[in-house]
Amino acid sequence: MSKKIPVEDINPCIKCTRSWCCTYFTQQIDTPRSREDFDVLLWQISHEHTEAYKDEDGWFLLMTNPCTHLLPNGDCGIYDVRPKICRDHSSDNCEKDGLAGEDDFELYFKDYDALRKYCKKKYKKWDKWEKKKK
Repeated sequence: MSKKIPVEDINPCIKCTRSWCCTYFTQQIDTPRSREDFDVLLWQISHEHTEAYKDEDGWFLLMTNPCTHLLPNGDCGIYDVRPKICRDHSSDNCEKDGLAGEDDFELYFKDYDALRKYCKKKYKKWDKWEKKKK
């Protein structure tokens, strides 16, 4: 007699109540190497709901915006015709306990001020360079 596998082991999303994976997306970006690159990143992170981080895979923008197809109960409103990236999503690194944060990345920038502070530390003459841009 075969052992019955619990449905949540087959599809761990079945027990998800917050749909964390549907409330953000990331976009890998080129590694910022110059002051100008960081200046562009400061502009990007200045937009609402945009953060940045670096991990073992590189640099990313993190946009915390829920999917427009996410229903109030957390279900997908287009489940049968959802994009391939949604179909391929793995629960290996499930966010069920909440979105990743500062402790999960090599570098993490919640907002403009956090990134600017990093830039000033990385480039000792950052203030002088900012004033020169005017």
